[in-house]
Amino acid sequence: MPATKISLDNAKTEKLFYFVATVVVYRESDGRCLIIKRDEREKVHPGKWGIPGGKLEWNDLDIEHPTRINNGVLDYVGALEDLLKREAKEEANVEIGGDFAYITSVAFVRPDETPVMMVEMAAKYLGGEVVLERGGFTDYAWVNAEEIQAYDCIGDIKGEVAKAISILNRVAVIS
Repeated sequence: MPATKISLDNAKTEKLFYFVATVVVYRESDGRCLIIKRDEREKVHPGKWGIPGGKLEWNDLDIEHPTRINNGVLDYVGALEDLLKREAKEEANVEIGGDFAYITSVAFVRPDETPVMMVEMAAKYLGGEVVLERGGFTDYAWVNAEEIQAYDCIGDIKGEVAKAISILNRVAVIS
């Protein structure tokens, strides 16, 4: 029998993490990627340059509308891609799509002691003028693998941008 609500009542607390996904937005026309500067008031990585992303939220798993029911299990096909499309739109007002490419994953513990599992992806820019989310970001830039070296980025964003350009540029050449 499928679940009738979403709950943590039966979850093992030692197994729980925030689930976060980020996306390197690749603009095929000039081979550049979008980076955005986090507001100084952010809890995690204030003032650093990063990429769009966010947490999976309870309402991303609409209990009344799963993609399918798989032997009593509610499935949400494309939840990761939908999360990334939503966050790219909310944080930078850009549309992304096409085939998403896997970059890497990182588990970390935030300064407030919250454990996080993050998956980093890459996707092609489809359109939209960049308009940053008020209160969350203060600047943006379209950069290539060399230009990003001049920015104070979160973690290995510089390497992830280079990897995204390599992967998506190769896909564009093959297509």
